[in-house]
Amino acid sequence: MDLWERARAFAGEAAKRSQELSAEAAKRSSALVSETAKKSKEIFSETATKSREIAAEATKQADLLAGQIKRLSTDLPVPSIPAIPPIPTAVAPEPDAAELERYGITEDLREFVKGMTISTFRDFPLQDEPEMSDVPTVSNVRQDLNEWQARHATLVLSAVKEISKFRYELCPRYMKERKFWRVYFLLVNNYTSLYENKYFEELKVKAEEEKMDAKKEVTETSQATTAEHKDMKVQSKTSTSTNPEHDLDVFLLGDLGSDDEGPDGDDDGLDDDFDKIDGTSGLESDDDDDKEKAAGKAESAKE
Repeated sequence: MDLWERARAFAGEAAKRSQELSAEAAKRSSALVSETAKKSKEIFSETATKSREIAAEATKQADLLAGQIKRLSTDLPVPSIPAIPPIPTAVAPEPDAAELERYGITEDLREFVKGMTISTFRDFPLQDEPEMSDVPTVSNVRQDLNEWQARHATLVLSAVKEISKFRYELCPRYMKERKFWRVYFLLVNNYTSLYENKYFEELKVKAEEEKMDAKKEVTETSQATTAEHKDMKVQSKTSTSTNPEHDLDVFLLGDLGSDDEGPDGDDDGLDDDFDKIDGTSGLESDDDDDKEKAAGKAESAKE
């Protein structure tokens, strides 16, 4: 019985002690929370104060820097920027009336083209030919056309808007480029054939004239060269004739050139020439007269 009472008293005392500890723990926890909140509030307040101070200092520095930039911009002269002229756009020069006329783009052709439609090209009875892949395209015109046709096609695309429109709508959706231009030139053949033939006739005449001029130039050059050679020969003969001893040698020996180069068989001809000269020249009598005159002068000198 005593043991039960003692256990009961111990349990009551333990419960009471537990309540005291719980109350004390709650009290300390409340104090700690209050202290933490107070510290947090103080830290937050201090942080906000520091932030406001930093922001105020940054604003102050920014205002100072802005004032310095403003003073510098006021003191420095502002250079005047010249107005940049507009860049001219590249515009292809319009062909003149003479060129349009030369390539058959006339008012009659324009009137005829105005009567064409998309169906005129699309329904034209002409079979498609195999595409020539090695034929280049320059300036939107295939180069399987001849020289006159290629230039006519280029001009007509810019001068006659109907043809440009037809080509844009038909090629290559409904027909190839090559077929389009074949159909076009068949349609307008009555209006362009005269100008095309005239163009090639002018080229032919021009080629003939250039050929004749080249031939004439070659002839004149040849004549000038021949005349120059003749002048050189005349000058050579003139310079040779001024030497009497050379003339005498030429008269006696003939114009045989170098003796070393001539064959030995020509000596007989020289001997015959000397025989003829001995009989007809009279050189020996001249020598005798000279000797007699010299002897007479010598005797006169002795006397």
